[in-house]
Amino acid sequence: MKNKSLISISDYSVDEIMEVLELAKEFEKNPSQRIAESKVIASLFFEPSTRTMMSFESAANRLGARVIGFNEVSSTSVSKGESLSDTIKTVSLYSDLIVIRHHIEGAARFASEVSKVPVINAGDGANQHPTQCMLDLFSILRTQNTLDNLDIVLVGDLKFGRTVHSLVKAMTNFNTTFHLVSPVELKLPSAVKMFIKNRKLKYYQYTSMEEAIKKADIVYMTRIQRERFSDPLEYERVKNSYTLSKNLLVDVKPNMKILHPLPRVNEISEDVDNTPQAYYFDQALNGVYVRQALISKILGLK
Repeated sequence: MKNKSLISISDYSVDEIMEVLELAKEFEKNPSQRIAESKVIASLFFEPSTRTMMSFESAANRLGARVIGFNEVSSTSVSKGESLSDTIKTVSLYSDLIVIRHHIEGAARFASEVSKVPVINAGDGANQHPTQCMLDLFSILRTQNTLDNLDIVLVGDLKFGRTVHSLVKAMTNFNTTFHLVSPVELKLPSAVKMFIKNRKLKYYQYTSMEEAIKKADIVYMTRIQRERFSDPLEYERVKNSYTLSKNLLVDVKPNMKILHPLPRVNEISEDVDNTPQAYYFDQALNGVYVRQALISKILGLK
């Protein structure tokens, strides 16, 4: 895995994914391992982020690496018209690894093709978010003690939700049954469903989440993303489609956990936060351990 970019979750084999998850367990036990003190990591966020950006920077700092970059495009040469190609070529001269988030699908793949150093995709438009997928897998593994033979309920924006797309692709390796809950306008794209069909796995589609939740080992809630809609009226029609509240958690499986890539708006009521099923803040912390593991693997430090 040394010097191997991570642009899509499909770039890594199941064995490589499991290597990262096992190493993340090591960092969970001992997060402060300053094994990257000679390394420089570039953090290029062309699109707003809180958790992903800070999680990567926390991971890098805990490893002892220096972090350079930006999270405000207006303060960079991009605002002067510099091309993405020139930005990446230049930044790759200053760093050992580039982490990029961009609003255009395919931007991360393009960056990896012109960069002199490995690139990690921190989210490209509505396409993929493979490191979020890795931490989601780690969270599922930590709560269920397995990734095999689970019922996963995915709720909300399944059309534009890049975290959903990556997670579905990854979980098709583990004999998963998928329960897809969304408005008709936001159904999982056919191209992503093909991953399920090609593995001959089962999936069920719903417009109401009450029935599906009773079957779940994992409920993966997602935000209806205003920024992905070109038509404001379409967003207004679907923005409040689902809210998971405490009263819906009656008679769920005893092992069921709720995940959310965050930020949440109103998809999960605050009365859920203190229930045994809530795991989304632990999930966010898991992102640090997983990203420590990824950085270590890609830089050849572990």
